[in-house]
Amino acid sequence: MTGGSDRFALTAEQYLAKYHVLTYLQDAVAQLLEHKEENPRVIPARFLSDYFRSVVQGNHTLFREYSYIRKTPHNTASFIRVFWKCFRHIGMNGDLLSAKEYHSLICLLCPDFPFEPVQKTARIILMEDAMDCLMSFPDFLYAFQTQFFYDEFIEKLHGAYQALLSGTYRPGQIVVAVPTLSTPVQHKSQQSQNAGHETSQVNSGDGVDVHSFLEAALQIIHTSNGTFSCPPVDVIKDLLLSVERVTFYGFLIGLAKHAGVNESIATLPDKSAIMEETDQELSSPAPRPKSGRSKSAMSNSAKKAL
Repeated sequence: MTGGSDRFALTAEQYLAKYHVLTYLQDAVAQLLEHKEENPRVIPARFLSDYFRSVVQGNHTLFREYSYIRKTPHNTASFIRVFWKCFRHIGMNGDLLSAKEYHSLICLLCPDFPFEPVQKTARIILMEDAMDCLMSFPDFLYAFQTQFFYDEFIEKLHGAYQALLSGTYRPGQIVVAVPTLSTPVQHKSQQSQNAGHETSQVNSGDGVDVHSFLEAALQIIHTSNGTFSCPPVDVIKDLLLSVERVTFYGFLIGLAKHAGVNESIATLPDKSAIMEETDQELSSPAPRPKSGRSKSAMSNSAKKAL
């Protein structure tokens, strides 16, 4: 929920829209009214203070419904971080789990979480083959972050990729400047170290012409108008810089492993440090979730995980 200095240049309407202030205000009031029915002595100012503190800390999505998690990019990123903090002991133990088992863990935090995003995550890791195979926690975590946070972008890109394969893709009317892939690109040192491995993933298989794929990706970003989250353009260019053809899932694997994606979403630490941080951020009490969701059973499971 942190913003850059440019937030001071926004109008009131732009600020409210960019940071989804009205979304949180509406939810806070709804939660307060429901909680007040069960506890008439609740102090509204304290409840609202606790609510917005939990939003800033990022633990406000715990035990909330899927529709709420998907309402804002901050909610989505916060849920990914909560999932990591609750179940990172799986990575410490080196356990390997199936897609269904990861889905069961996620449902402890969000009971109505659909299986489809988890299934799509598994496809990134397993390349659509052997979907029943087991996955390590770090592999699943970073692929899940990419798939879940950039879900709409990935869905639109998949449609464009299928059209490219069939020869039916037609660029939109908006002209998108596609850079020459031989042009040098400035890289951060950490990204450069991983570029060779990520490029090999992107270039696996036959796939489609990389220039057409890049044009389609940039077209989606250009027309999104900020209505859904997209990967940084420089990351996409970096992945496609030195290849001639690209496969869809090869590109997603490279995206999930690229340090620039993790830095852009800014919710998980570097892969080498996912076992090092403390759990202090989840120690503060979050507002009470809506009633009728088997809160006690879920709370016990989450406490054991923590």
